[in-house]
Amino acid sequence: MNDKIYIHELIDIIGHNRARYMHHMAANFSPIAQEERHQLCYGVWGVVGSTGRWPAVVNMWEEDGFDGLAGSFRHEFGHATLQDPKLARWWAAAAELRSGGLDRLLVPAPWTRTIEELCADGVRGEVYAHEQVQVPPGRSCQYLEIVRDEAAPLYEEFGWQLAGAWETALVNDSECFLLWAIQSWERWAELEKALRGDPRLARWRDRNNGLTTGFNRFLLVDSPLSPMRTGRQPGRDDRLEDWSE
Repeated sequence: MNDKIYIHELIDIIGHNRARYMHHMAANFSPIAQEERHQLCYGVWGVVGSTGRWPAVVNMWEEDGFDGLAGSFRHEFGHATLQDPKLARWWAAAAELRSGGLDRLLVPAPWTRTIEELCADGVRGEVYAHEQVQVPPGRSCQYLEIVRDEAAPLYEEFGWQLAGAWETALVNDSECFLLWAIQSWERWAELEKALRGDPRLARWRDRNNGLTTGFNRFLLVDSPLSPMRTGRQPGRDDRLEDWSE
């Protein structure tokens, strides 16, 4: 039973700063968040620009449920600046690398594995498929179960593993996010072709169209310190010599 809550961030990067920003998030921020908020890094990925917005990064953070998130929010916003004063230098550096973003709170399907479970199971992709799905109000939970029962077994035949499945909080149960870990670029291409050629996948594609009111898939690649790549949380030892808190 996964009782965590996840923060999903889509970040707009300034210029050629994507690699610097991803390192800044993972090495310079995450160790502090782990210690002070018990917030774990779920993943930091670069968006494959040919499939989505660019230059962009997706960050995801794992919180100890809504109660843990409430404590994390107090830690961050309980100051006149609405920022943790200890992170002032970090925020200033981040502002030079990103122009803004859009965040969501995500509630996992009960069977979705935590980041520690994913790392223990060795889940990793050369590439990941990130899917944002709109469904009729009230249908988000049902949709995730259908994906688990019908789509996941088919996709696994093509080297796609369902790493994460979430409903978006603070809306009317009308949005879902899915994350697929894909063995290789070639296996990504095989499934994309099969969705238009294999009768079984074509049937799922038609069924999915009937279940959803909007659907968008783009591809992600792990940053060097993303936990599913390394099998661990980022640490202070990952920092570069020119950074100190």
